[in-house]
Amino acid sequence: METFLTSCQEALEANRGDGGPGFHVVLGNEACDMDSMVSVMAYAYFLSKTLNTNAVVLPVLNIPRSQLALRTDNVFLLRQSGVPQDLLLFREQLDLLQLQRTGRLALTLVDHNVLPSSDQDLEGAVVEVIDHHLLEREPSSSCQVTVEMVGSCATLVTERIVQKAPEILDPQLALLLYGTIVLDCVNMAPEAGKVTPKDSQHAAQLETRFPGLPPRGALFQSLQNARFDVSGLSTEQMLLKDMKVVTGGELHLAVSVIYLTLEAFLQRADLEQDLSAFCVEHGYNMLLAMTISFKDNKEPFRQLAIFSHSALCREEMSQALEQARNPALSLCPISTPHSHIKAYLQGNTQASRKKLLPIVKDFLKEREQDGCRGNQDKEEEEEEEDSQFPPTPMNSLVEGCPLDNGLPRISAQALEEKFSKMADQEERTRSP
Repeated sequence: METFLTSCQEALEANRGDGGPGFHVVLGNEACDMDSMVSVMAYAYFLSKTLNTNAVVLPVLNIPRSQLALRTDNVFLLRQSGVPQDLLLFREQLDLLQLQRTGRLALTLVDHNVLPSSDQDLEGAVVEVIDHHLLEREPSSSCQVTVEMVGSCATLVTERIVQKAPEILDPQLALLLYGTIVLDCVNMAPEAGKVTPKDSQHAAQLETRFPGLPPRGALFQSLQNARFDVSGLSTEQMLLKDMKVVTGGELHLAVSVIYLTLEAFLQRADLEQDLSAFCVEHGYNMLLAMTISFKDNKEPFRQLAIFSHSALCREEMSQALEQARNPALSLCPISTPHSHIKAYLQGNTQASRKKLLPIVKDFLKEREQDGCRGNQDKEEEEEEEDSQFPPTPMNSLVEGCPLDNGLPRISAQALEEKFSKMADQEERTRSP
């Protein structure tokens, strides 16, 4: 892996101009959790060995380099597997949009299947998707899509490697993939609701082929401890540690996983001030925080908080989450000392953020459509009013205006008779 990553760094430096070969970038999601990071690295390595193209394959982590330290479990696994952090490529190191404009970019998305609104201009470069989230991508003949609701995207990447190029697996790559699957699937515990038969199958294959892998339970506990180590992190860093962004209409939301109990999070000093500053700095007008901890039996314990200065936005989002049925979150309101935060205990502990996000996106779409319908109705009413002529002024003494039906029709014969009568009347007047 180090040789591959070093060659990526060198190729990027050598081909920064407009000339030279194109780049085939493997891009993870903006949360850049362990699953996203490892899937990017492993699948890019696979493509570099199997793709018949002149393009340079690059694994790109979809965060700034400065944020890697916040992903404490990522950092721990990199150390355990011996991958130097300074060999990784981050989003700010190459201009994807410029590569797209010059026709030098192909994109493979892993651990997400649609680009965020901020990256929509890159859509034409997407040639492949490998993901385990709900499918949102429109079908296209130019993009190969593999989407399966397994516990970890690393499972799908492992499957592809085992099927197409098993020879590239070595102990280092196996540890990266294995550790990710075990952590994502909560040590393969059925009660956590994450593991599927395919996850178990490929974890077992890696264990069989590489007996030197750390014991599953011990590895899981080490990674879990690293993930939940938020000591010394500011509120902003906690929010950035595992965050995704969703946009709809005028609403720009951050959805963060917080590795604390909600009670502990709500007790942080100056919390509302910190949340307000975070939203202003990053341009969000609402924040959803999903806290997670684990009981002794490894079952997750989830709580949910909604922060917004807009009471209307908070209430609308609250209703959408309370009324959700696919899945039902089974929310129970809990008290909070903060006026701009609404908090819940989440009864459905198996509904992770992966299942929460489609609910949020559906809410935003429906809200945006309602707004469009409202604007359309208003425009139609205005057009209707403009198309109506003002009513004929009414005479105050009669029911209608005598000219409502136009001028009376007078024939030449009627005029002659009228003038004849007027002449006879004038003649009689003159006679003595």
